[in-house]
Amino acid sequence: MWRFFYTILMYLSQPLLLFFMWIRGFKAPNYRKRISERYGFYANLARPKTNGVMIHAASVGEVIAATPLVRRIQQHYPDLPITFTTVTPTGSDRVKEAFGDTVTHCYLPNDLPFAINRFIDFIQPKLCIVLETELWPNLIKQLHQRNIPFIVANARLSARSAKRYGKVRFLLQEMWSQISLVAPQDKISEKRFIELGYPKEKIHLTGNIKYDLTLSHGLLEKVQQLHEQWVKERQIWVAASTHEGEEEIILQAHRRLLKKYPHLLLLLIPRHPERFDLVARLIEKEKFPFIRRSSGELPNANTQVILGDTMGEMMLMYGISDIAFVGGSLVKHGGHNPLEPLAFKIPVISGRYTFNFTEVFRTLLEVQGVFEVNSTAGALERAVETLLISKKARLRLGYAGYEILVENKGALSRLFDLLTPYLERKV
Repeated sequence: MWRFFYTILMYLSQPLLLFFMWIRGFKAPNYRKRISERYGFYANLARPKTNGVMIHAASVGEVIAATPLVRRIQQHYPDLPITFTTVTPTGSDRVKEAFGDTVTHCYLPNDLPFAINRFIDFIQPKLCIVLETELWPNLIKQLHQRNIPFIVANARLSARSAKRYGKVRFLLQEMWSQISLVAPQDKISEKRFIELGYPKEKIHLTGNIKYDLTLSHGLLEKVQQLHEQWVKERQIWVAASTHEGEEEIILQAHRRLLKKYPHLLLLLIPRHPERFDLVARLIEKEKFPFIRRSSGELPNANTQVILGDTMGEMMLMYGISDIAFVGGSLVKHGGHNPLEPLAFKIPVISGRYTFNFTEVFRTLLEVQGVFEVNSTAGALERAVETLLISKKARLRLGYAGYEILVENKGALSRLFDLLTPYLERKV
């Protein structure tokens, strides 16, 4: 019965969802494109081969996390068709950039029975893998009715989501019975799934596949080339994956730092592409000499800020930096992945709002592998200055975090072992 009311609510919400995409379209025009895919119509898309695997990653962060898994599947099962679905246009762009034509990409339709039916008829997968926590009741039900396993990989359940699901815990049991496997990324998420009633025998802790970072030879070569072009004798600190309300704090901190370190360079990278122009205007308003990464222009002696307004270069940007601030943490967004800069052994600074990565940050704080600050320009300035002054402090913080990264590798292999019987399943 609850699913009936949920579906009615989904139908009633469609005008609001369409209005939301129309509004978002002013900043990000791609939200107004391919609307038909949101309802299971794929007239402009070639039908993928049947009996493949569908992998869903909502947005850019999940696509990045899924990328090593997809590449491993392609390596071991080169003939297995893969359909990669996302919700956001930026996620779509990332899929195309990473995989080109080796996978089929389409948007996952809204969780409406008629749209989901058309989607499954079009894809005809033998397996559905969802990254982190994207639980759509109608999708799960219809896959189950067709005997298609639904797996939640690298599963994460935040305190906020657990509390929300807890209010309807007694209604979740049917949906739990239709999910074949949950592979949590940490013990906290594992405990929350079990407390919500998911069967303990169907949950297998794998760890976080985001720990399984590898720095390719090609990436390291690009880092070296860019370092020679950009850096020379200057120090760089990067503020990455920033959100509204953070750039002002970061620029205030940078202004203060420039009074003592006039050659310091800030690499500022907003999380969402639709905010690139907005942040550019903010930098102009604050009268910082700056360039945009997308222009291809090289910084000169007067450049104080580089706006990172390209896609797919985050690891490259971390690679040329001396210090990394990871955004989404000075405001109540929940933080972003601190492991990418640690792959380069560079020290990480974060705000205190890191509830999206509770286990990772808890572990890093225990070994003093992250510098945590409050949400003020003064605190951020002091943290950056502490690390600028002392190479020893930079090395100690960077290596402490890097050791945690190394110790926790192996999640991808554990997850792949769990998926193998499903990938080899005959239908």
